[in-house]
Amino acid sequence: MSGRSSANSRAVVVGGGLAGVTAALRLADAGLDVKLLEGRPRLGGLAFSFRRGDLSVDNGQHVYLRCCTAYRWFLDRIEGAHLAPLQDRLDVPVLDVGRAAGPRLGRLRRTALPVPLHLAGGLAAYPHISLAEKAGVARAALALGRLDPADPALDGIDFATWLRRQGQSQRTIEALWDLVGVATLNATAPNASAALAAKVFRTGLLSEPGAADIGWAAVPLGDLHDTLVRKALESAGVEIHLRSRVDSLTRTEDGRWSVGTDGERFAADTVVLAVPQGDTHRLLPDGALDDPGRLLELTDAPILNVHVVYDRKVLRRPFFAALGSPVQWVFDRTASSGLQGHGQYLAVSQSAAQDEIDLPVAELRRRYVPELERLLPAARGAGIRDFFVTRERTATFAPTPGVGRLRPGTHTSAPGLHLAGAWTATGWPATMEGAVRSGFTAVDAALEALGRPHEHPLQEAA
Repeated sequence: MSGRSSANSRAVVVGGGLAGVTAALRLADAGLDVKLLEGRPRLGGLAFSFRRGDLSVDNGQHVYLRCCTAYRWFLDRIEGAHLAPLQDRLDVPVLDVGRAAGPRLGRLRRTALPVPLHLAGGLAAYPHISLAEKAGVARAALALGRLDPADPALDGIDFATWLRRQGQSQRTIEALWDLVGVATLNATAPNASAALAAKVFRTGLLSEPGAADIGWAAVPLGDLHDTLVRKALESAGVEIHLRSRVDSLTRTEDGRWSVGTDGERFAADTVVLAVPQGDTHRLLPDGALDDPGRLLELTDAPILNVHVVYDRKVLRRPFFAALGSPVQWVFDRTASSGLQGHGQYLAVSQSAAQDEIDLPVAELRRRYVPELERLLPAARGAGIRDFFVTRERTATFAPTPGVGRLRPGTHTSAPGLHLAGAWTATGWPATMEGAVRSGFTAVDAALEALGRPHEHPLQEAA
């Protein structure tokens, strides 16, 4: 395969999530003839929008950080960066309603000082942990800076164990480490690989002062991950096939690939398989991976989103995080949803939601409406126009200790077949950033095998 000219090479990308569309864009930019096959009627994978009456609803709240350089490349490539702006400077309101003395608002902030001094002032003013606990956090942060997230031994322990070894109290874990970790890892510290946690905190907090500044879509996710992506793909010459579920992947006698859907076959010199791990296991040819069964050991972790539309404004901030409450993070989605009138639409994002993902809507309403009233006094007495729930049971892979040995790289033993997806060995947890990076890596491997000179879009990730 490596000796074959790529001037007229044909590529098939299976999967229209962020990994797949990234791969398709880069392959097309490299001059290949690209076909993208997606089983759903839309692009975007697990980061999408749908209509509910007059509202445009995201299936879940997705954020990214300034350190997510691959996803930022992706936004630039689809000409959508202005639609998903970043904070000028990290500022996270954190409301603790578990105190006997009454609710208290604190903030996690950074300054423009060099690392690690950029967080010192914010930590000193953070009211939800004691002075002694703050000193312990500083020591743990320095220890984090010395870790190697690629160390298999670190992957073998849970983050809570590592934190306790650094003298972190249970309160500090809940009020600081899990506040960030649950949202980024989709797991609490006892259930998260210390290696993945180290990757998150080292990159987000200790790489450069603005690394943890938060960005999110100011428009429905579908406007970015479907509408703008489709426009970019079409402009690049990618042939998009929606509602095309791939059911077979076979080698032909001439060493190429035949990708089969219900009633149609596509020939390819190179294939990027960018679908969930279960579908990858189903489609992989015999011998493509040494131990394909490990893909089935990669279990999933759910995320629950509770959506509440009030008849008046009850939250003045764009978002906040909560302590002492079942509520984790709350976002104002009023403008992006297209809500008309004087009401307000809030989305409550609940990660690591194994205990709640299958609860009936009525029970979730009984649980979360009073909690929002406890957190937001203005919600008391406000009318509720709509209450609904979105559930992603397979939102991410579970980042449990030992997960690193289960995640395959992009290479397979089958020439011209490459794997992509946030669940592959990106070094990142299951994030939009990890998905885009996996698309980069798959294309790098595909172009190298085709003998095609290329440059990685991110110098630091090459």
